[in-house]
This record gives sequence, structure tokens and C-alpha cells, in this order.
Amino acid sequence: MNFNYSDDQRMLSDTLNRFLEDNYPHEHRMQAAESDQGFNTDTWQQLCELGIAGALLPEGAGGYGGTGVDISVVFEALGKALVVEPLMSTAAISANLLHDCGAEQSLLDDVIAGNTMLALACYEQDHRYRVDTPDCTATQQADGWQLNGTKTMVLNGDTADQLIVSASVDGALALFLVPTDTAGVTRVAYPTVDGGRGCDVQLNNAGVGASALLCRDAQALECLELAIARANVAIGAEALGAMETCKNMTVEYLQTRKQFGVPIGKFQTLQHRMVDVMIEIEQARSSLINAATALNDDRLTRERNVSAMKNLIGRAARLVAEESIQMHGGIAMTWEYALSHYAKRLVMIDHWFGDTDYHLQRYIDLGLSPNAHWLPFNSRFSFVE
Repeated sequence: MNFNYSDDQRMLSDTLNRFLEDNYPHEHRMQAAESDQGFNTDTWQQLCELGIAGALLPEGAGGYGGTGVDISVVFEALGKALVVEPLMSTAAISANLLHDCGAEQSLLDDVIAGNTMLALACYEQDHRYRVDTPDCTATQQADGWQLNGTKTMVLNGDTADQLIVSASVDGALALFLVPTDTAGVTRVAYPTVDGGRGCDVQLNNAGVGASALLCRDAQALECLELAIARANVAIGAEALGAMETCKNMTVEYLQTRKQFGVPIGKFQTLQHRMVDVMIEIEQARSSLINAATALNDDRLTRERNVSAMKNLIGRAARLVAEESIQMHGGIAMTWEYALSHYAKRLVMIDHWFGDTDYHLQRYIDLGLSPNAHWLPFNSRFSFVE
């Protein structure tokens, strides 16, 4: 297997990294995160004009990338700069999901151009990370559909123009495209601890047209599962970029901070701890490569690689965050120092799209029962069919 980037992917990585180094200092990120919408609209437009949204979509959707490796290239760079603009929710997850469901090209073109923002509303409070049996319901009407239910932790849902909502239709899964200005749609927004944005979506007799139905039954399950696999690859790559930055900041600190007249990086105990950090990061990188290259493989291979990666990266990210803070000392806990924000982001990443415990059990279940989907809310060590 060739683990090297193609020429186009190297160019994409170099271009995005240079743009972020020149235009996205930590102070800019903090101002954007603390704004009412949680990101900077000018930066969002610049990223789209740079072609970053297009890099996350395949040619059939109007993009020029869309592979797991393309997604990981983009989000590793975004993770290094701790970017808060909604490329994950809009392009990597939702736009690809729309393409898989056969949505109109005009909508995808608007996403690539930065004119439309999307969000996936598939999680519910009483279902943990399980998304195949939503309590949210859709009832067919003479002129379309009526949706009722509540979705929680919708990533960037408060600023999205349209939501992809999962709902139950006669006991089967279905996906709907719902404009956020639809009567009966209420969003309750809140900041997350890492500077991101989430919201809860309440659907109270929300009426949409017949064309709002994207797909249903087996196709909806297949498309949603693939979308969550992409999300995990994207957020895993973001974690890898953030871990690299934490490592570099810590190495620099160890080389400049002095005690007893010498840099503290000379102390063997700290050297050993830094080696552990670097080993964990390289293991995470290998796991991410496996998951990214498996996105187009058969379902079982893809899902097991993704769950293995998310479990490993969740554990590695926490270790890197904790070790970096401890080796810095008190300065790492200050608001002004960037490391504290990277640490919070790394801890929060574990809770998006399935945490370490969840994906460990899912990996086991997929090995014992290849047709297993999502675990029940109260299941930890029981196998599901």
C-alpha cells in the first residue's frame, strides 16, 4: 500500500497550511469562537474560495477530492490551527451525505461556493450514539411530511441554512432535508467547552414538502452510516493535527524553560514522557491512514477500521493533552496560552460521533456479528445482532 500523498494532495496540504499560518493566528480563532455565530464569515468565504469545501467532495458532486485521504489532509491542517469554521458539518458530513442520497447538484454547488451551510441532526438524548432507531417521527401528509421530535448536539446547527434530519417512517429510518426557517423548527444554541458550537433542534409539527425526503429504509441506513464514518475520519485527522501542535509547543517549551541553569528538556524523565507522546501520535497517524483508506472498502472493513481508529485516537488525544499540560506546568492552564484550548478540543473530540468505550465495543460486536449496527443506549458489554 502506498502511504504517500499524491501531488494534488501535497499541493492541497501546502496551500491550506500556508493560508492558515498567514491568516489564522490563535487570537483570530478566539475572536471567531467567541462571536455570536461561533466562526468568522470572511474566513469561511476565503476557505471556500480556496477550494477547501470542494476538496471534501468527489467529482460527481462538483468537487475534486472526497476520498478519505483528501478528508484527512484537510482536517489535519485545520486541527493544527484549531479552525472553528463549519467545514466538517457542512461539507465533509452533510454535503457528502446529500450526494449519496442523490440530492440536486445546485444545492451542492451552493455549498462548495460557501453560500449554503448544512448540519446533520441525527442524535437524540435517550439513544447515546445510536442513530438507526430515532424517536423523531415523520408522518406523510397530502402535501408532504410532518416531523415531530427533538435532536440534540447538532454540530453547527444554529448557523445552518438546512438540516438533514433522521426520522422514523412506519418504523423504518428516513432522512429529510429541512430548511431551518420552516415553521415548527426551533433551535436552542449553546457553545461547547472547546470553543465549538452545538444546538438542540425541536420539531413540532414541522411541515416540509414531498421533495424533502432524501432516502429511506436500507439506503438511509447505509448513507447515514457512511456519513458518520467520514465524520470520524475528519475528526480523527483534526485530533492528529492538534496533537502535533501540542507536541511542537511542548518540545519548544522544554528547550527554553530553564531550571538549575539548564533547559528542563535535559531531564531524562521529561524526555521519556515526550517519547511516549510521540509514539502515541505516530500510532494515531497509522490508525487514521487505515481508516481513511478503508472508507471505500466493504462495510465491515470500513466500520471496523473506523471504530479502531476512533478508539485509539480518543485515548491518544487525552494522553497528549494531559502530558503537554503537565510538562508545561501552570502556564498551560491560562486562557491566554493556546495549549489549554488545544487540550480542551482534544478531550471534546472523543465525545463526537462515538467515544472510546463505544467504539471499542462496536469493534468487538462487528467482529462477532458483521451485520451489527449501533449499540443500544444501555449496552456496554453485550453483543448485538
